[in-house]
This record gives sequence, structure tokens and C-alpha cells, in this order.
Amino acid sequence: EINDGINVSSNNKIVLIGDSITEGWSINDPDFFKNNNFINRGIGGQTAPQMLIRFKQDAIHLNPKMIIVNGGTNDLAENTGPSFPNMIVDNITSMAEICLKNRIAIALSSITPVYSYPWNEKVTDVPEKISLVNSLLKKYSSQNNILFIDYYSAMVDDKKGLMSAYGVDGVHPTKEGYEVMASVLKDTITGIK
Repeated sequence: EINDGINVSSNNKIVLIGDSITEGWSINDPDFFKNNNFINRGIGGQTAPQMLIRFKQDAIHLNPKMIIVNGGTNDLAENTGPSFPNMIVDNITSMAEICLKNRIAIALSSITPVYSYPWNEKVTDVPEKISLVNSLLKKYSSQNNILFIDYYSAMVDDKKGLMSAYGVDGVHPTKEGYEVMASVLKDTITGIK
């Protein structure tokens, strides 16, 4: 069966769903995606509720062996209006519950570090909000025996922002930033090349 140009009968692919951080990853490191049969379902600017709306169509219906969710930073940047940590966690964990219901492996990942959002500098306490969301997602993952991918710890600087070598604008990873993310992903999920 062919759907969206992807053979959905082979169950060895992994879908990464997220925002521009996910979207930019396969552009910066196409071989990492090709070698691991990753499908990129990142859409720049999206918040967790927008990802949840397209989750079945863009991820579940591809019948992957695993889905990796990375989102929440645009929620904190208020791309679609004010958002609170519990709202972000509710939307992301709803995606996890859809996976569990469909017997598809799920991995949740941390929001990568940000000190402030260049497109919305009115948002305050960004590092604290990211830390809270990450701790809630990690706790949920632990309680539900699902993988948690901690990109944050490998990329954070002493001000709780993104290390300058790993980001172009304090938010979006550089090629080096994506290499760190790939390394963290390989250390968390077996079978990743």
C-alpha cells in the first residue's frame, strides 16, 4: 500500500514530528534521515495543538515502528497566543496516548534550550518554563515506561540558553547542534546509525 509516496507496508520507519527544529534537521543532515529510514514531519512555527491536529494523518497513518515527538518551544514563544506548561504537556502526552492506543512505540523529547525568543522577546522566564515542561514530560515518560530523549542537557549553556556553537539564533540548531541531537538520539534509541 502506498500513501503519500511512502510504502506503509514496511514497518521499519521512524516518524519525527515537530516544528522547525525537526523540519530543519533533515535539511542539515539528510544522510542521518536516509540511513535510519526516518520520515520528517516537522512544520516550522507549529505549536503542540497544531501538531496534535495532524498527528494521525502525518504520523500514525504511516504505520511506523516508532514516532518521536519534539514540540513545545513555539507554544512558549506564544506563536498561537498565550500558552502554559500544563497545556503543552497535555497536547504532547495526548500524542503519546494515541501512539499507545495504536500499539506504536513513542518517544517524547525535551524542548531544546532557549534563553529568549528573537521573534517574541516579551515572553519572560523562558528557561524556567522550558525546564518545567521538560521535567513534566520526563516524569510522564517514566510513569508510562516510554523513552524520553534529553536533547536539553547536551545543548544548554551556563545561562540556561542554547550553546552558541549549537544555534544560529538562540533557538534553531546549527549543523553542530543537529550532530549533538543525533548523538543523543543514538544513545537513547537502539539501532540508530
